[in-house]
Amino acid sequence: MRTGVGVAAPVARWSPVAGSLALSAGFVLAGASSALAGLFARVVVTPVRRPAENLRILAVVDGPSGLEVVLPANEQTTVPGTYSLTFDGGASCARIGRITTFDPRDGTITRAVEHVYSGDLRSAVQGRFTGFVYPRPRDAGLDAREVQVPVTGGTAPAWRGDPPPASDGRARAGDGVWAIMVHGRGARRNEGLRAVPSASRLGMTSLLISYRNDGDAPDAQDGRYGLGTTEWRDVEAAVRYALRHGAQDVVLFGWSMGGAIALQCVDRSDLASHVRGLVLTGPVVDWIDVLEHQARLTRIPEAIGVVGTWLISNRAGRFVTGLAAPVDFKALNWVARAEQLRVPTLIMHSEDDEYVPVGPSMDLAERNPALVRFVRFTRARHTKEWNVDPEKWDRTARGWLRAVLTADRPGRARHGAISPAGRADAAAAPAADRDR
Repeated sequence: MRTGVGVAAPVARWSPVAGSLALSAGFVLAGASSALAGLFARVVVTPVRRPAENLRILAVVDGPSGLEVVLPANEQTTVPGTYSLTFDGGASCARIGRITTFDPRDGTITRAVEHVYSGDLRSAVQGRFTGFVYPRPRDAGLDAREVQVPVTGGTAPAWRGDPPPASDGRARAGDGVWAIMVHGRGARRNEGLRAVPSASRLGMTSLLISYRNDGDAPDAQDGRYGLGTTEWRDVEAAVRYALRHGAQDVVLFGWSMGGAIALQCVDRSDLASHVRGLVLTGPVVDWIDVLEHQARLTRIPEAIGVVGTWLISNRAGRFVTGLAAPVDFKALNWVARAEQLRVPTLIMHSEDDEYVPVGPSMDLAERNPALVRFVRFTRARHTKEWNVDPEKWDRTARGWLRAVLTADRPGRARHGAISPAGRADAAAAPAADRDR
């Protein structure tokens, strides 16, 4: 028995210390976890003012057919298609095209430089590979002018591009309809330039808008993203602007978070009856799914991701996130709300989207097949469906829109005139100025 006592005694003697150490470690871990959850939450809702340029530009050389750029081979740079390479802190930009040489063994890829819009690419050492392609309308060969859309806090700049007259003088499906382009998180209005030719061929006027916290429009008072729950008011203001300037109806085009914003607009705006359809590319239709994916992508423990999401959606988290009001994730979950979507919707989404998983887009289409059409893309990653296959994107968008815009609407003739009451409502003070 003494042997047993002799073994047990040291354990009993050290147990209070061990308990204290364990308790202290628990508090440290809990504090670290809370800090990490808070950081995760703040990153989600804090606008990116200047995206990082962390892609090395290894060389710029004269190739057989013109200028070429040598880049590290990675999941972004090896995807076929046409892209932009920004450098000089976003002040300079070049259009990057086809792959000329690629040897996976040396970890580099060489691509054609189609055009240098600004800056000295030969001297650049760092850049960002991105999908917007054209910095300004004139770079895309488009005739557009800058206009100002009244929003809360001032005016938001936008580009307006009117379609050329029909060559045969016949009516087009999009006559009297405006295409309002809503860019994604961290992007700007030039993201929508890729879609303008498709809209124009249908006779649609394009309005490429800015919205709160994107660096062009006035910031929200809290300086935070609402993930669609606040930004939709600026889209509504754009719809009102279109109606004031001759539009009979609109179609909302949305990329990534722009899709979430567009969905909130048709759900909450008094002008939703003027939205004929939604054309969404890589959209966020369920933010919880996206945040869970982002947590896994950044190797954040599931529990910490859950806490971070709670901070965003709970009023108690405002001291951590800086949000003026919590984000209602239930209102943003269109998979669960599929039956409540009453606007014809086209979703184009790549199966390998690394930021916004394709699953919820597919689920939404399955749950509301009468109104939602899903078209799968491959190798496009996030919101680069047009870049990888512009012909498929254009063919899909125009074909679907032509069918939607020529279909009869219950209780309203195609391109029917807005009633005096409706026109008065459209011209009323911006809803963003009202507390709804």
